[in-house]
This record gives sequence, C-alpha cells and structure tokens, in this order.
Amino acid sequence: MNPVKTVTQKQLSEFLLNVALVRPVFIWGPPGTGKSSLVQQFAESLGLECVSLLGSQVAPEDIIGVPQIVGEKSRFCPPTTIARDEPYCLFLDELNACSHEVQKAFYSLIHDRRIGEYFLPEGSIVVGAGNRSQDSAIVKPMSSALLNRMVHVHLKVSHRDWLEWAAKNNINAAVMEYIQLRPDHLWSQPPKHEEPFSTPRSWHMLSDALNELGDAPDEDHLGPIAYGCLSPKHAGQFMGFLKQAKSKFQLNRILKGEIGWPSAPEERDVLYFLAQSFRAQVIKQLPEAKKSLKSGHRQFANQVKALVKDLAAINLEIAQMVVSEQEDGQTLPDWLMVEIARDLPRIAEKRNGS
Repeated sequence: MNPVKTVTQKQLSEFLLNVALVRPVFIWGPPGTGKSSLVQQFAESLGLECVSLLGSQVAPEDIIGVPQIVGEKSRFCPPTTIARDEPYCLFLDELNACSHEVQKAFYSLIHDRRIGEYFLPEGSIVVGAGNRSQDSAIVKPMSSALLNRMVHVHLKVSHRDWLEWAAKNNINAAVMEYIQLRPDHLWSQPPKHEEPFSTPRSWHMLSDALNELGDAPDEDHLGPIAYGCLSPKHAGQFMGFLKQAKSKFQLNRILKGEIGWPSAPEERDVLYFLAQSFRAQVIKQLPEAKKSLKSGHRQFANQVKALVKDLAAINLEIAQMVVSEQEDGQTLPDWLMVEIARDLPRIAEKRNGS
C-alpha cells in the first residue's frame, strides 16, 4: 500500500490515542522503524499489557483454538494467549505476512473483538502492523475484507523524534552526533539483494556495539560491525566521520576558511565524508529558487564554488560527486548548477553520473 499521508513516531502515538481506543488500527511502515516498540509504549501508557502475535508464525488454530466436547455440543476453546480476563492490547505484528487462512481467522477477532463465544474484555485494543511490498519484506496481499476492518496509518522515519528518544535511551554519543549531522542516513531503502541497510533499529544495534567496545574502539573491530549493521555507503561515511573526529579536519573550519580540504592519500575516506557533509549542507542552506536568494545566500554560493574548485584540485571524482544527483534524488539548486557549469565546466560535466 502506498502512503497518501504519513505520520512520525510522535504523531503515531497521538493517532493511536484518538483512534485505537474505538477502532482497530493497522500501521504500515518499512522494517526497523520502531512499529513494535511504539505499540508497546502506547499500551504501557494506558496501563495495558501488550500481547504480541507474529502473523508469519501462527496457524489458524493458534487464534480460534481447538474444539472441545461440552455435553452433547462442541465449542472452540481459544488459547490463553488471547483469552484473558483483564483488558489488554492485542498486537498483531506482521499481520500481512500470514497466510490467507490465518487472515480469515482474524476477521471476527479484529472486527467484532471475539473468537467463537469469547469476547475481548471491555477496554481491550487491537493494533496490527506490517511492512510494505516495496520493502523487499515477506508480505502477502491482504484481503479486501481484512483491509476494510481496520483504520490504516503510514509511519515515516523522523530523525528529530529518534534523536529525542535516543537521548533518553543510552544511544552512543558518536551515533547521535552523526545522525544530527546526516539525518538523511537514519534510514535507507531496503536493497533488492541481500545486504545490510540503515534503519533506526540498525543504528541502535551499532550503538550497543560501540558502547560495548568502549571509548576508543579499534578500527579493525569497528569496521566489520559498522558494515554489518548499516548500508555500505553509510557505514563507510560513518567510519570516515569517526576518523575525522580524531583529526584536525572539521567541516565548520573548512567553511570558515580556517583550514583546507585534507589532501593526503591516507585521508581519502575523511575527504569523502567531509565532501558528502558539505553537499548536504549546501542543499540545506541554499534555496531552490534563484528569486529567493538573499545577500547571505549569494556569499555562501560563491564560497561553495570556491570550495568545489579546491576540492577538484585534490580529487576531481569527489568534486563531481558533490554536484551530481545521487540515490536520494536530491540535487544542488538548478541556478547554482548553471553557475558551476559556466565557471567550472570540467566539474559539472558528470552531474548525471554519465
């Protein structure tokens, strides 16, 4: 399902509070974005126990139970996981990963809050969640009957919400500083082949490893961990960030003209990280429309062109990377590219990566 409107982690909590108390809710979102933990926190905020069922690992009898003879009649006895005496939050995780037979078993539980003769206690909440087909996850088409039994909401990753959460949950300082600098690296699109990719969950895993390694982790140990948690591109830049943090080279000093770009061959990974951060800063600070330019923008644009020229003198390929369109679809403002193409044609000729 493609999102029309999306909500952040904070907005999802408000959404659940307003909707989930009266109607079942289904949360769509890519893997590793905290759907499960957000539902757990929501249930705890209401004083409810959160009982999770993993759709990909249940069979119909795990929901509707097994028949039992009572007198001359049979009745289904739902499992104790579901049949509880006190109100609770029933979380149906990976609901769209279960078979159609299991989906059918959920119909009355979701819509009528009952299984056979058993009704969920008054005040109970039903929340489902699942990944999207474009996330390269295990998903099955959800029947229209099941879709129509829930209110749907789409979760997006918010670096601000995540950093606020991270500050309260012992996330490693280097990880937080990096995400503050490169918020676009908190999440990456899942690859079509088997390869680690960046999510809030994978950054959390990396943080745990960094905390375990101590204050001065050895690069030989940290490298495999970073590349084992994050997308290769993000892992490489994070390693460059750590190396840059130990060196004299800092982007703010380069922008102020206090120092130049690192030029030694052994500092190439630091140069690449600084150039990527520089590109992100340019996109963030300069307006897309030339008519929106102010005096400060013009001064910064001239500084940008000078720095790109200096960068090209050290490494033309990295300079061309700064001005080219990348996987995230973001580009430098068109008016700035016109000026770069005019003043620095050799750098601009590979804007489209050709």
